[in-house]
Amino acid sequence: MTDRALSVVRAGALTTVQDRGRPGHAHLGVPRSGALDRPAADLANRLVGNRAGAALLETTLNGCALRPRSTVTVAVTGAPCPITVDGRPAAWGAPVRVPAGALLSVGTAVSGLRSYVAVSGGIAVEPVLGSRSTDLLSGLGPVPLTDGAVLPLGTPTPLRTRVDTAPQPAPPAELVLRVTLGPRADWFTPEAVRVFTSRAFQVSSASNRIGLRTEGPTLERAFEGELPSEGMVLGAVQVPPDGRPVVFLADHPTTGGYPVIGVVRETDLPPAAQAVPGTPVRFVAVRRR
Repeated sequence: MTDRALSVVRAGALTTVQDRGRPGHAHLGVPRSGALDRPAADLANRLVGNRAGAALLETTLNGCALRPRSTVTVAVTGAPCPITVDGRPAAWGAPVRVPAGALLSVGTAVSGLRSYVAVSGGIAVEPVLGSRSTDLLSGLGPVPLTDGAVLPLGTPTPLRTRVDTAPQPAPPAELVLRVTLGPRADWFTPEAVRVFTSRAFQVSSASNRIGLRTEGPTLERAFEGELPSEGMVLGAVQVPPDGRPVVFLADHPTTGGYPVIGVVRETDLPPAAQAVPGTPVRFVAVRRR
C-alpha cells in the first residue's frame, strides 16, 4: 500500500476532484467540466509547487477533512474558510505543512461557496479523456468524495513558492456578467431583452456545477414553439419555459432546445462559482469581439 495517498475522513456536502477539464470533446457529447473557479484552483496549485492544471479538490460550502499517509504541503484557496491541522489553526491561502497521519480540516465557507484544496504532487486518480475532473452531468471521472475513500497522490516537485500568503478576490457582493446577445435573442420580445440587460436578478439556491439558475424577472418570448436541439457553449444563457435565465457552467450539456438569449464572456464566469444564493446578478450587453 502506497504512502502517497489521502484518506477522506469527512467528504462534506459535495467535494469533487477537478483540474482544467476536458475541452474539445463536445462533438462526443462531453462537456468541458473542470474547476469552476479556475483562478483560485490555479493559485492553490502554484502555492504547493504543482504544475498548472494538476488535479485538486473542489469543496462546496462546508469543506472536508483529510488525513495524508505521508507528509504533504497543502494550500486552500477560493472561498475563505477556517483551516486546522490536528485542531490547531492553520493559514488559508498559503502553503501549509501537514504531517503524515495528521487531520487536515477545511471548514465551512465564511463567504462564497467553493474552496480549492491542492496537495503537493496532485490528486493522481486515473484520467478519463485526458482529465481527472468529475463531471456531474455525464458521470465521467471519479465519483464525488465519500467518507472513507482513499485518493492516490502524485510525486511532488520541489516547492519553489516563496510567499507567505497570496491576495485573492473576495466572493462577489454582486455578480456582473458581460453578455453578447444571441444567437436566439430574436425569440424574445424587445421588452424582454431590455429587462434582461437592465434589471437585477438573484442567484437561485437550485444552482449547481451545471448551471447558475436565477430568480427575479421573467423573460417573455416573442412567439411560441420549440427549437431543435442546438450546440451549447460555456456561458450560454438559456431561458427555459419559466422565463428565468440559466447561465451554463462547466458541467453544462452540450446540446439544448431552449433558446439562448446571450453568451457570457468566459472571463466573467469564475466569480459565479462563489456567488451564494440571493447574490444580485446583472447582465450587461456588450458588442461581439
